[in-house]
Amino acid sequence: MKRVGLIGLGAMGSGMAGSLRRANLDLYVYDVRSEVAQKFVQNGGTACSSLKELGSLCDVLVSVVVNAAQTEEVLFGSSAAPGVMETLKPGSVFVMCSTVDPNISITFESRLAEKGVLYVDAPISGGAARAASGEMTMMTSARPEAYEKVNDILNAMSATVYRLGDRAGIGSKVKVINQLLAGVHIAAAAEAMALGLREGVDPNALYEVITHSAGNSWMFENRMAHVLSGDYQPLSAVDIFVKDLGIVLDMARASKFPLPLSSTAHQMFMQASTAGFAKEDDSAVIKIFPGIELPKASK
Repeated sequence: MKRVGLIGLGAMGSGMAGSLRRANLDLYVYDVRSEVAQKFVQNGGTACSSLKELGSLCDVLVSVVVNAAQTEEVLFGSSAAPGVMETLKPGSVFVMCSTVDPNISITFESRLAEKGVLYVDAPISGGAARAASGEMTMMTSARPEAYEKVNDILNAMSATVYRLGDRAGIGSKVKVINQLLAGVHIAAAAEAMALGLREGVDPNALYEVITHSAGNSWMFENRMAHVLSGDYQPLSAVDIFVKDLGIVLDMARASKFPLPLSSTAHQMFMQASTAGFAKEDDSAVIKIFPGIELPKASK
């Protein structure tokens, strides 16, 4: 049986690890918060005390950390502790699920190849609920020999696994474009709801009409429900879109490609972040609009 490790038991990673556990895989997990890892394995699996230990035990590693810098540390370590590459065996596979600059993903693949380790560029989408039910989407690109070793593992975590190319970077490019749309849609949804509040429209009635009309989007329906309930507990935080839309703009800037809507949405999330809402749900971008009274959370 393949030994599968998962790094990062956050909102997405914990759901993905649960899917791997339900698939009866030999599962090992690691999180910098040891108490989170210990709580997870109460229902099955093994918690590792270090990345070095995890790398020594596993044939496939799935990384679900926040960004490229954390992925770099997971792989190659820091001054405080070694990464998994110190103990990963040649022929093992590293599955990278974070949203990163595509060129960084390409570099990871090249560096791992020098050590005989295969790499799958596999950013994810769908949110915590779909991750928990094994119904999320994976946008992947990898060499055929890497796919051969991880097809069953990817399918255990996802409803749909898109195979977009035979090298790293292509999966990340598609995810970056998805994040462009997601960020712009959230910003537009917040703007629309803010205008409705400013004009004295009942927000619940507005939500009902829009979600049954041509102006609806998945992001309006999902995120404006958070606004109506006054619940800004983060499923995806404001700062995630500061980061992701920044990656969008960096990718476009390299080819001098204009992205006016993405630029505006990025500024909106930046404004929300600097106003103190960085760690709140990304729907909190609506709080940047002046002169509106937002619904309060029910007690």
